[in-house]
Amino acid sequence: MPITQFFAGSYFGPETKRVMGVAFEKAREALQLGDRGNLANERIAKKIIELAKAGELNPDLLCESVLREFRRRAPQIDVVRRDAAGRLRVNSS
Repeated sequence: MPITQFFAGSYFGPETKRVMGVAFEKAREALQLGDRGNLANERIAKKIIELAKAGELNPDLLCESVLREFRRRAPQIDVVRRDAAGRLRVNSS
């Protein structure tokens, strides 16, 4: 899935497009998204585009920034237990 579909009128040179594409694919692979078109792909692309516009052109740093963002937003599940009524309850941090 190419990142270029998320450019929305933004212009980037060939090398910047290549770097962004590499970072996009690395982040999708790390998050195990496959070829599914979903909101996560759009969020990844927008973050990479935002960072590239700010001047970051290292694909490893672009990817790591995206992964950090996803980790920060994802709830961490600590415990799944049943309450007195037998319903599952999740304690998250």
